[in-house]
Amino acid sequence: MHLRLISWFFIILNFMEYIGSQNTSRGRRQRRMHPNVSQGCQGGCATCSDYNGCLSCKPRLFFVLERIGMKQIGVCLSSCPSGYYGTRYPDINKCTKCKADCDTCFNKNFCTKCKSGFYLHLGKCLDNCPEGLETNNHTMECVSIVHCEASEWSPWSPCSKKGKTCGFKRGTETRVREITQHPSAKGNLCPPTSETRKCTVQRKKCQKGERGKKGRERKRKKLNKEENKDAVPDNKGLEPSRETPEQRENKQQQKKRKVQDRQQKSVSISTVH
Repeated sequence: MHLRLISWFFIILNFMEYIGSQNTSRGRRQRRMHPNVSQGCQGGCATCSDYNGCLSCKPRLFFVLERIGMKQIGVCLSSCPSGYYGTRYPDINKCTKCKADCDTCFNKNFCTKCKSGFYLHLGKCLDNCPEGLETNNHTMECVSIVHCEASEWSPWSPCSKKGKTCGFKRGTETRVREITQHPSAKGNLCPPTSETRKCTVQRKKCQKGERGKKGRERKRKKLNKEENKDAVPDNKGLEPSRETPEQRENKQQQKKRKVQDRQQKSVSISTVH
């Protein structure tokens, strides 16, 4: 048992020495390729050079090349910028550019947002959507075609005519329904939401308060006509009066004189007796 533990200890020790030698040799290669390699870098770089920027990154950071004119500079970031996807390797975490028609992506084969002029469908960017799908210009995706849907018809309304349910024999009745799902651009159009058909009922008299608007209007006009007739005196056969105010005043004065004369006569007669 002790011999087994000792053997495992030497195996692990040899493996760690091998990893250290690999890191040392990689650093030597970088220094041979980049004589200005520095260990005291800023911005998340593990190693860097004055000309190329970051050459390697600190743990968990992603390495990406940024183009500045004709020059590419290495940068270390906590996450990949838009248009890139990140891949983690044992020795480096690397940002790789998405496909040309892809704006953002999850990996090289799965796009999450397309560039202008393309439509997203199952992780791919297409010029036109497949059959059975339509384009959504708001989300720039291929979506299912939505057809219009309507509810069931309501029961038929009572038979009526001009807003009344009495005083007629033939009228109409109506039923309605609601739109429960509006269609998309290529979907089937919505059907009518109301239907009207003719109906026949047994004629019945309208009770008080059941008259329609026109019936109530006719009744009101008739009453007004009768009231006006009662208010105007019956002057049939008589000539209209054409007296002036002065003539009326003279007539009143003459009546007063006649009354006074009668009174004087009655007084004189009583004195004689």
